[in-house]
Amino acid sequence: MIPIIIRTLILYLTVVTAIRLMGKRQIGDMQPSELVITLLISEIAAIPLQDKDQPLVNGIVAVFMLVILEIGVSALTIKCFAARKLLSGKSVVIIKNGTVDMQAMRDVRMTVLDLIELLRGQSVFNIEDVNFAVLEANGNLSVLLKSDKQTVTAQDLKIKNKPDALPLPVVCDGKIISESLDALSVGKNTVKEIITANRTSLNEVLVMTLDRDGKYKIINKEAGV
Repeated sequence: MIPIIIRTLILYLTVVTAIRLMGKRQIGDMQPSELVITLLISEIAAIPLQDKDQPLVNGIVAVFMLVILEIGVSALTIKCFAARKLLSGKSVVIIKNGTVDMQAMRDVRMTVLDLIELLRGQSVFNIEDVNFAVLEANGNLSVLLKSDKQTVTAQDLKIKNKPDALPLPVVCDGKIISESLDALSVGKNTVKEIITANRTSLNEVLVMTLDRDGKYKIINKEAGV
């Protein structure tokens, strides 16, 4: 039992390290080559777990060889457009100037129902409102609405707004986050003074956010937590 636990922990840490080395990507945002490597890593890591006679080092070496291969492929696609087009595909314009390109849809094997579903994912429920729609290489749909259907912005109204400062979590579950304080150039005493001024204590704070303008928000823990 103990050897199995140890093998599982080692392989778990190996796979987590491998995925971290490949970069932060959600499954839906992965390029084809990245998805293939991820699937292969999971399959290879499962072999030593299922068969205890398989040397553990073989699985670890294979996993990191795949990671090295993926990093090499990524570097190649950055430097060579032709390689990127071959390995990752290219974007396809599905709707152009308000007209659906049926040939482009056939080329990517997409039905009208698939298009409508992707549009709903972009909060577009009327296909006639779309001026351009581009199917990206990762399968996401980028949409540009017609000018009369776009949301009015402050720029359209010629209103100059002061940009909002980014609020960062400075306290989480009663603990001060030093990285956030460094980013805001704020000391711990400032945070403690704000908490005291709000008649609470550090241990009672569930989360506190603060921005460069000094605006803050405090959410206390529920009683008994």
